[in-house]
Amino acid sequence: MNKTMSFEKAMQKLEKIVQELETGDLTLEESFKKFEEGVKLSKFCSSKLDETEKRVSLLLKNPEGKLIEKPFIDKDEGS
Repeated sequence: MNKTMSFEKAMQKLEKIVQELETGDLTLEESFKKFEEGVKLSKFCSSKLDETEKRVSLLLKNPEGKLIEKPFIDKDEGS
């Protein structure tokens, strides 16, 4: 898996693989290869989401290092 691939690009590839598998037009061997690629992409996306969650958590720590919860308010909704 390409470590520089973006989450969005990986999701696009994963969606394409799902569509190809759903058509049923692939041979068993082709389907298996697509499935393997899809599993790798799924793990990559999951890893990217975990990394992002950790980064968000770091941003939400108070000066004492405790995690604080802040509701997300869209600046357009806050008025």
